[in-house]
Amino acid sequence: MAIGSQNRTVTRTVESAAIDEGLRAYMLRVYNYMASALALTGVVAYLTANTPLKDALFVSSPAGYAPNILGIIVMIAPLGLVFFFSFKIASMRSTTAQAVFWVFAALMGLSLASILLNFTGASVARVFFITAATFGAMSLYGYTTKRDLTGWGSFLFMGLIGVILASIVNMFLASPALYFAISVIGVLVFVGLTAYDTQKIKEMYLEADGEEVMTKKAIMGALRLYLDFINLFILLIQLFGVRR
Repeated sequence: MAIGSQNRTVTRTVESAAIDEGLRAYMLRVYNYMASALALTGVVAYLTANTPLKDALFVSSPAGYAPNILGIIVMIAPLGLVFFFSFKIASMRSTTAQAVFWVFAALMGLSLASILLNFTGASVARVFFITAATFGAMSLYGYTTKRDLTGWGSFLFMGLIGVILASIVNMFLASPALYFAISVIGVLVFVGLTAYDTQKIKEMYLEADGEEVMTKKAIMGALRLYLDFINLFILLIQLFGVRR
């Protein structure tokens, strides 16, 4: 009886170790996809800001660079791809999902070139490292905490909707005070979403998933974390960035 109990304990230990190893490999794939997408976005943004392509997408004025009609279309395109991706990824092949993900990251680079044009390089670098440190800390918390963060979901979603609606209203009011408040609240929302999304991505892992399903889950998880990082960066640059 003791031998049988010991064997079951050993079996559970081996199974747990296998799951932990698989989970680590899965999360590493998620972060690799995300980091690669951020790198692609950064390269495209830099090339756009430092080539004649910027003149095709942005209009220069004393107040800085603003998107023209083509620039506005380019800035809206990633949003359309996110919705397309969310609804169609289940029926996509993993290779197609990867292609759409890279196209999305490149389009984000085109639209984010305006940040490099309007803010000094030193402040962009400083805010990027602040964003990376904040994101890393919150993602680590979401991955390691034993606390169930499900309850954060509805609260963070309401906060996100409030930020979006307030941003639309402020397009007409142009209130600096409201602009500041939106940025601060937005930062808090995406800091929370980073931890929440990391935990949800971790919970998506199933050892029994095949390579095709695992790849698509990793790409979808990378997209969620990428959006958290980019939005956090945009909000922080609005708060702490130094304009040219």
